[in-house]
Amino acid sequence: MKNITVGKTAEISQNVEKSMLAVNVGSGSLEVFATPAMAMLMEKASCMCIAEYLENDETTVGTEINIKHISATPENMKVTVKAEVTEVNGREISFRCEAFDDAGKIGECTHRRFLVYGERFTAKAKAKKSDS
Repeated sequence: MKNITVGKTAEISQNVEKSMLAVNVGSGSLEVFATPAMAMLMEKASCMCIAEYLENDETTVGTEINIKHISATPENMKVTVKAEVTEVNGREISFRCEAFDDAGKIGECTHRRFLVYGERFTAKAKAKKSDS
């Protein structure tokens, strides 16, 4: 892994689709942007922050997310997530993310990812199946 720059940012925007609504994700009964869908965009933006620093078979996996969903967003409204690298401690990378819709801030989180080697990590996960 190349040296990751603290303060590196990335941004992603997406319109809230029907599949991203709480009623369709299974996280609630309302037709509003689901918290799990917001978490997914936050993880995606975090991955985008560090993609250029990864080499060969390196990738990252999410290990922690502490999320606050503070305002509801309806279907077809654009959501933008901004992620920033806040700390690098060996293979552990920490992020702060904020999410906005056209009316203002809708959420925030802290997030941690851990550097792994894809092939080895996947093999270890698959081995759990044969162990049980």
